[in-house]
Amino acid sequence: MTISSNGHEVRVDASATSNGAAPAGERHAFDQQRAEAAVRELLLAVGEDPDREGLVRTPTRVANAYREMFAGLYTDPDEVLATTFDEDHDELVLVKDIPMYSTCEHHLVSFHGVAHVGYIPGVSGQVTGLSKLARLVDLYAKRPQVQERLTSQIADALVRRLDPRGVIVVIEAEHLCMAMRGIRKPGATTTTSAVRGLFKTSAVSRGEALDLITR
Repeated sequence: MTISSNGHEVRVDASATSNGAAPAGERHAFDQQRAEAAVRELLLAVGEDPDREGLVRTPTRVANAYREMFAGLYTDPDEVLATTFDEDHDELVLVKDIPMYSTCEHHLVSFHGVAHVGYIPGVSGQVTGLSKLARLVDLYAKRPQVQERLTSQIADALVRRLDPRGVIVVIEAEHLCMAMRGIRKPGATTTTSAVRGLFKTSAVSRGEALDLITR
C-alpha cells in the first residue's frame, strides 16, 4: 500500500517473502579491472576526457567506491545472525535510528536514511547482539536495491535465523533519484515497513512497536 501526503510517500509491505538475494553459489567476486574500464567508457560517453589531469585516477577511485558500496553482494548478510545468546527474553528488542546508505538500482544513485529493527524472541528466548542488527541492515543495504525489497530482506533474515515470534522493520529514506533529477523534490521521505509473525496478526503488538519507533 502507498500513501502520499505533504511530500511524504509511505509504502507498507506486510506480506513479501522473497529476499531478492542470489543463491550463495551464484555470487561473483568484484572485478576491479572491468569496473575501471566501464567508468572510463562512461566518462567518454558523457563527452569527458578521461585522460585529463582531474580524471586520470577517477576510474580507480570509482571502482574502489563501488567495491565498498556493493560489499553486500559478496557475502551472505544472514551470517551475522549466526551467533545467538540464550537470555530467556520474551519481550520486544528494538534498535532505532540505524543509519542506512544504499544505492537505487534504477539510477545507481544513493538513497539514505534510518532503519528501525525490532523482534520478539521465540519460545527459546534466543537473542542476537544488538550490533548484529545494525550490521544486517548495512550488508543488505550495500547492494543495488529498492527500498521495499531492502525492508523485506532484513525482516525475512531475522525470521530465518532467529525464529522469532514477531519481526518489525521500518525504513525512512530520502532518494536522490527524486531529489537531484526527475521530479526534483528534495526532502521528500519514503517510509516502508515489513511485519512478520505477531506484528502482522496483532494490531495491539504492532501499534505498541510503532509507538516506540515514532517517539
